[in-house]
Amino acid sequence: MKTIDELLAEGVAGRRVFVRADLNVPLDGTTITDDGRIRAVQPTVARLAEAGARVIVASHLGRPKGAPDPAFSLAPAAARLGELLGAEVAFATDTVGDSARATVAALADGQVAVIENLRFNAGETAKDDAERGAFADQLAALADLYVGDGFGAVHRKHASVYDLPARLPHAAGGLIATEVGVLKRLTDDVKRPYAVVLGGAKVSDKLGVIDHLLEKADRILIGGGMAYTFLKAQGHEIGTSLLQEDQIPAVQGYLKRAEERGVEFVLPVDVLVAERFPDLRTKAPAHPATVAADAIPAGQMGLDIGPETGRLYASKLADAETVFWNGPMGVFEHPDYAEGTKAVAQALVDSPGFSVVGGGDSAAAVRILGFDEKAFGHISTGGGASLEYLEGKTLPGLAALED
Repeated sequence: MKTIDELLAEGVAGRRVFVRADLNVPLDGTTITDDGRIRAVQPTVARLAEAGARVIVASHLGRPKGAPDPAFSLAPAAARLGELLGAEVAFATDTVGDSARATVAALADGQVAVIENLRFNAGETAKDDAERGAFADQLAALADLYVGDGFGAVHRKHASVYDLPARLPHAAGGLIATEVGVLKRLTDDVKRPYAVVLGGAKVSDKLGVIDHLLEKADRILIGGGMAYTFLKAQGHEIGTSLLQEDQIPAVQGYLKRAEERGVEFVLPVDVLVAERFPDLRTKAPAHPATVAADAIPAGQMGLDIGPETGRLYASKLADAETVFWNGPMGVFEHPDYAEGTKAVAQALVDSPGFSVVGGGDSAAAVRILGFDEKAFGHISTGGGASLEYLEGKTLPGLAALED
């Protein structure tokens, strides 16, 4: 995989460099609530601009239906990138139309432009190779070189991620190089003990990674909504807690395999429960109760791991040399259910080993809950991409850069 260092050594001054970034940031209207992904790609954009390139930054945001939708405009992300760069960033109001062509043509050496949301064009996500390829041809006409630096999208076989690199000389940006290096530390020559913390809502989202990590991890700690399917699989009452009943046989199989392989599988011993899901808009007090994880009352739902579980999980991470965490322990967006996620995050901070926060809601939680990002070994920008890499899958965007 060619790196941006090699590309810069060859010289990029005066050349149009297409940077496939991941600016898929959460928005409240037009206000960015977490700019972590923009900050992550800023160094690559800055290096190219400082070397005299004419930089074209492109990304998706949200899930528009293949047509323009103002709710998913990249204009706020372009403005924030400009603030981080300390320089004006031009913005094209389309992807490959008149505005994009004019905006790119107007760039001088060292200037940066962002084109509108790639998913406003149906060709970006098309299943049909020809349709995707046609859109990639239009994107390629805007540039001379390609730099892939949107790690959060490399697991997608999309035009700007998979097809475009085949049409231009290409290299991996600094962010992707860092992410791949970190993930190799989680899969090759892992320092032990190796502990994995998995949370989030659904067991089905994590089946592949659990299956793969049962062959590699020493301990697997489970929290979040997915924990209740595990508790149900052990025969416990879970009230109205989130349940994926169709996944119970798979979960029972994983628990049996873990026991056979000597992998420590750790489930909550207590949980916070309430009669209903909390109001995340008003953050009104929810008045949760703490109960044993194997004694959740009927009519109550589990919404966070309890304090005893938080201490238990911290003890299981205290001597770990390698820790991977993906998925919050509860409904961390509400203050009454944030303590479990805080406890895990603090345990990673306190751990002497190499800690990786696996993107997505976990990365958002770290920032929202006020942790110093530098206190962790690495905070990934791609939750889904990280999980698929750890499952052993080939990621289309990485494969495209390796050619």
